[in-house]
Amino acid sequence: MNQLRLDPLSGRWVAVARDRALRGGSVFLPRQVPLVLQARETCPFCPGNEDATPPALETYGSEGQWLVRVVPNRYPAFEGSQPFVLDHRGPVFTEAPASGIHEVVVFSPDHDLSWASFSEHQAELVMFAVRDRVEEHQSTPGLRYSQVIVNSGREAGASIEHPHGQLLGIPFVPRELVDEQGSFARFTGGCLLCTAAAAEERAGYRVVHASDEAVTFAPYWSGSPYELLIVPRTHEAHLERSAPTDLAGVGSSITATLAALRRQLGDIAYNLVFHSAPYRANAPYHWHVHVLPKLTTRAGFELGTGVYVNIVPPEDVAEELRAAVELDESAPVAEPAAG
Repeated sequence: MNQLRLDPLSGRWVAVARDRALRGGSVFLPRQVPLVLQARETCPFCPGNEDATPPALETYGSEGQWLVRVVPNRYPAFEGSQPFVLDHRGPVFTEAPASGIHEVVVFSPDHDLSWASFSEHQAELVMFAVRDRVEEHQSTPGLRYSQVIVNSGREAGASIEHPHGQLLGIPFVPRELVDEQGSFARFTGGCLLCTAAAAEERAGYRVVHASDEAVTFAPYWSGSPYELLIVPRTHEAHLERSAPTDLAGVGSSITATLAALRRQLGDIAYNLVFHSAPYRANAPYHWHVHVLPKLTTRAGFELGTGVYVNIVPPEDVAEELRAAVELDESAPVAEPAAG
């Protein structure tokens, strides 16, 4: 029987409709070929092409070789230091300067290496780079929140193949975070995500991967196929205030999760969305990572109502991915060939 499930983070209803997957035609979107298959010689993120980007803000590595590099985005969505002042140009026309910071984190010098194949050290460096840049953002006057994202694949919004992520420091707290903050504040059983992670571990059947530092599970309220949530075990509202061991552990959990998805589904497009409390927020919160494979398209009902329809129950997802994690731990998958 189909079910409605309430997402306690967003307040949205989700319809879990397994039978919808039995319709004719392909269930999931195939990954498309990128617009341009860039050669390493012309890729702006490959070693030797550093002049193709603005000067690095941070580099991580040793012996003169960078392993992670942070650069300003050449086409920023947010830039400048104008104050966030509203300008009312009419009864329904309000605008403000899109001031802020937009940066790119180049995850690796290897053009074809994905996070699913990172070593523990590489994942750790990426997480430390994210922490350091968010700390820098919060010291910038006028900014209130940093959004960390990874777009992998054209369907997920990427325009360059080379593994990278983006950090945006913005002068307001976006609605998605405001809604999550409200959900934490209204929850009366302690921390919403500490409670969710503990409950999932007790139940067992929606947990995909568990380590000393983090729990990865297919949320009961998953709004899309193979949606996953990675929750650090240590209760901390702000990513940038987390202990190095916790950051490294979350990085390794992302690696294990993406490797399991690749083993089960192939080379799919996906988004990673990091949610951390706004810089100076003291309200209840617990930072976390959303893993969102791009397998289906939101249709008219979902766009019109905000009610998501998920055709793959999270219980089935977790069972499949647990098995994939076990296989990866015993025999890691080789990185897919370029192109």
